[in-house]
Amino acid sequence: MFKSALFPACVATLFATTLGALSVHAADPAAGAERVFELRVYHANPGKLDALNARFRDHTNKLFAKHGITIIAFWTPTDGEQAKNTLIYVLAYPSREAATKSWKDFQDDTDWKAAKAESEKDGALVKNVDSTYMKPTDYSPIK
Repeated sequence: MFKSALFPACVATLFATTLGALSVHAADPAAGAERVFELRVYHANPGKLDALNARFRDHTNKLFAKHGITIIAFWTPTDGEQAKNTLIYVLAYPSREAATKSWKDFQDDTDWKAAKAESEKDGALVKNVDSTYMKPTDYSPIK
């Protein structure tokens, strides 16, 4: 679990600085209030953050789109040890059920399996991942 004292500040900053980007991806009104966001924090193994970023840049992002996963934004911390091994990002889905299906399809994708295997030929890139699903509050400017 991501237990840093910086976590609440990180989440607040994450949403405050990307409000404009989030509103660009606002849900279709027909979809109702089911839209969910997922905050993911990757803790990379020592020396593997650059390779992890390359995997997202070169492979993962395209596969997310293929499987209906909307990317909101990616961040890396600017200070301390976390700057060396942490990748933070937010995804959006039409519903929690859609998220479950998208992740299953993504993980079963042969292109993903090949990209993951190739990127990890010298060892695993990620030590652990924290995932939190979130729904907008009734007063949130983002739905």
